[in-house]
Amino acid sequence: MSDIEPLDLQFSEKELDAQRAHIETFIEGQLADANAERAVIGLSGGVDSTTTAYLAVEALGAESVHGLVMPGEVSDADNMSDAERVAETLGIEYDVLEINPIVDEFLDAVPEAEGDQIAVGNARARSRAVLLYLVANHESGLVLGTGNRTEAAIGYFTKYGDGAVDCHPLGTLYKQQVRQLAADLGAATDLVEKTPTAGLWAGQTDEEEIGMDYDTLDAVIALTIDGSVPPAATAEIADTTIENVEHVRDLHAASEHKRHVPPAPDALF
Repeated sequence: MSDIEPLDLQFSEKELDAQRAHIETFIEGQLADANAERAVIGLSGGVDSTTTAYLAVEALGAESVHGLVMPGEVSDADNMSDAERVAETLGIEYDVLEINPIVDEFLDAVPEAEGDQIAVGNARARSRAVLLYLVANHESGLVLGTGNRTEAAIGYFTKYGDGAVDCHPLGTLYKQQVRQLAADLGAATDLVEKTPTAGLWAGQTDEEEIGMDYDTLDAVIALTIDGSVPPAATAEIADTTIENVEHVRDLHAASEHKRHVPPAPDALF
């Protein structure tokens, strides 16, 4: 590999201001259309949920945003502390809800799943979704998702887990752009630059699981998934291997079902 800089997908100052205003208007509109009274957000201490919370407060006011911090037995204590720090910095109501008892009940019902890292990890994510919707339904609220364009493109989310939301405020932004927006909103530098993790099992990091860093992933998606640049040219421009490009293309194809509502047969009549 050469010393080529990562593909720069950041916005100009004018574009960033427009994106920020556009997303805030989107959040306001989503709540108005649903006749919802507040936004409910799962806070992980990562840059995506932090950015979503900041945008929601700017759009709706702190009194209309409710954060849920939902640690499990594999959750990093520092991440949970960061999640609470975000809520306290923004002045929003938040609750800390342990998911261990819920997941334990599931494993008591299906003990053969114990030790299945992916199945149990997804059960943790789906437990959080149930809690988010329980609170949102009770409070006439809307669940704001925290997923971004990069992760959606490769299916890097749990179906009916962190993918189970009412809207995706960050859904058009690459990870690089989310970090840029987070910094512009005034989020703490350590949160903006933190190593991303889904927290589904101990020691898990996004980039290790995906197999490449987010700057490279952003570039490959922008060029060959969202764009029409051939794989070989994408590898050269993104300063990566053709194997990495094909890996991303495979992830995109295999996760197509995650980006659509469940299919039904075509109507015969």
